[in-house]
Amino acid sequence: MAALFTFPHFPSLSFSSNALRFSPSRRHSSLLVRAQIAPIEGAKEKKRGLAVLWFKHDLRINDHPGLVAASNHPALVPLYIFDHRLICRFSEEKLEILLLALEDLRNSLRSQGSNLLVRLGNAEYVLQKLVREVKATHIYAEEEVEYDLRKLIGTAKETLETLTFAEESPKIVMWQTPFYDMKSLMDLPALHTDFKKLQFTVTSPIPPSPLPGANIELDWGPIPTFDDLKEFMNKNPSSQKESWTSIKEKSAEIMLMEELYKTRESNQKHFQSVQKKRLDNSVFVTLEGSSVGGGTETVLNALAAYLRYLEGTARDDWQEVHERVHNAESREGASFVKLFGPALSLGIISRRRVHHEAIKYKKEQNAGFLSPFGYSTISTAAAIDAVCSMEWYWLMALKSQISNESSYPIRIWRWSGYLIQYTVVGHEGPAILLVHGFGAFLEHYRDNMSNIAEGRNRVWAITILGFGKSEKPNIVYTELMWAELLRDFIIEVVGEPVHLVGNSIGGYFVSILACFWPSLARSVVLINSSGNIVPGSSFVPSIKDRQTSGAAWLGSRLLVFYLRSRIKDIVKNCYPTKTERADDWLIYEMLRASHDPGVLVVLESIFSFDLSMPLNYLLKEFDDKVLVIQGMKDPISDSNFKLTLIREHCARFLIKELDAGHCPHDELPKEVNCFIREWIITVESRIVAGNIHR
Repeated sequence: MAALFTFPHFPSLSFSSNALRFSPSRRHSSLLVRAQIAPIEGAKEKKRGLAVLWFKHDLRINDHPGLVAASNHPALVPLYIFDHRLICRFSEEKLEILLLALEDLRNSLRSQGSNLLVRLGNAEYVLQKLVREVKATHIYAEEEVEYDLRKLIGTAKETLETLTFAEESPKIVMWQTPFYDMKSLMDLPALHTDFKKLQFTVTSPIPPSPLPGANIELDWGPIPTFDDLKEFMNKNPSSQKESWTSIKEKSAEIMLMEELYKTRESNQKHFQSVQKKRLDNSVFVTLEGSSVGGGTETVLNALAAYLRYLEGTARDDWQEVHERVHNAESREGASFVKLFGPALSLGIISRRRVHHEAIKYKKEQNAGFLSPFGYSTISTAAAIDAVCSMEWYWLMALKSQISNESSYPIRIWRWSGYLIQYTVVGHEGPAILLVHGFGAFLEHYRDNMSNIAEGRNRVWAITILGFGKSEKPNIVYTELMWAELLRDFIIEVVGEPVHLVGNSIGGYFVSILACFWPSLARSVVLINSSGNIVPGSSFVPSIKDRQTSGAAWLGSRLLVFYLRSRIKDIVKNCYPTKTERADDWLIYEMLRASHDPGVLVVLESIFSFDLSMPLNYLLKEFDDKVLVIQGMKDPISDSNFKLTLIREHCARFLIKELDAGHCPHDELPKEVNCFIREWIITVESRIVAGNIHR
């Protein structure tokens, strides 16, 4: 992992008055101005006109390339917009951290002779009004990879283009904080191992520049209270339905405990943690108090304590951090993302600043040198590995927005701070969500998406966390976590109930979702699904401790070695009827993902999977709304035995048998597509008929 530094790296910028145009019909949005990551020439030259710096997820003045560039203008207006599209998916804890970060940001700007303009409303209209009012010539905004944010920036650009100006239209300037000294995004290899061989140096953080004032009288606006912000979000006409918002408040684990205890009170008692008196100088500033928050200096103080986790300290605020590290270490190194994830996702501190502080600490320990044997403390390694991993997935996500490598337009959704890839095909009809199996990705439905959509359906396919090109963070992966991810995707992205389609372990995930949140599912389609049928099951749920064992640690490393060496044979074995469908592209993509950072953590989850909830228990309320598509030559399970149990104990499930292996949707796509299209028509007609007779 690169650990060298370059001299301060100036902003990565791009100027365009007409390049930020969003068109939903285009395969790849032209929102992205360029793929260049090199610094712009003359970044320190004085610019003409007034600049607006639009803060979004970059709430700091230190190591802020956009602020450095904008400070070269004779006048500057820093701006934060509370746009419901930006904040509606934030948890309450993250909203608290946001408000505290904005207070600190405003104070920091004031200390530099500037201020922070705060507005509530749609960003495009706020910007339109502000540009007219202050006669701005440039708007600086950080590059985004998330689909909704890229769309938002594009909408703002299109709105500005409707204005008429005495001189030229204001330029929108997209900027990045380059982590690696990489000149072009096209230098990014597909394999992470190839990327590491290039040994790109990590760039150094840059100090803040002196800031110009606005040179104009403005109503800077108050930062809203938490209650005011919640009221603003609830009043917004496009806010999620209250019933759906409340769905997200309960985790699958809590719902399992409610099944076990049958009373909410006993469940709460089981999960309630001991509340300790919070220190006056605590870095855990929210009501929940599970993550570090506040301003940049507060987060840096917490980071200093984190890096020195193994050292003794008399400071009570550092002792509190050390205690939280211990409690958050569900597996080795997992505490960093748990404690610092929200601060990083809001840009209170940059990824390369974390890297810089960790390396600086290691040099202090080793008389100014870096050890050739790696990072000697778990906390240092966790911090460096986490931000380097985040950067890799961010670069892959950004590249996916400008390249033509995928057969489908790739979109990015951020879930719990992690980057998730998905796509959507079709413009009308019922919503369908396709969920892949273990080791696969959304493109495993390569010959299903368009064909199913042609039957007047809208089809979403997702690469779930830990697979494909979606992020693979250092967390504990469970079947309940993946089910919650799918729940939130339906609520936040699809926005309506869906027909759930799952292959292999993906079938088990959608079954959990259907069980715990049935209002989100119109029907369930299981394609060679994992999970058992247990006759006469009186299921008693249990919550297992998912701490990583030594056996799982070793097993994951042996497993990845075996998979890489035998991947071609393993995949072809799952395609017994048409082995040619297990082509070089599919095998390469699976092999590529096995080299991503974090893949070993995902593989460890195999050794702690809990499939104890039987399918007949999970789907007992769906009855005649379940379609089972079974490849009868599945090498992984006994298809005949499974179907016998389904026919005996789930008599109203519809069964379709195919002469195929474990992945019939990819081996025999035409047949599976036909089954699914016919199934959707049947279920939808039943739903309509049921509504008519009410």
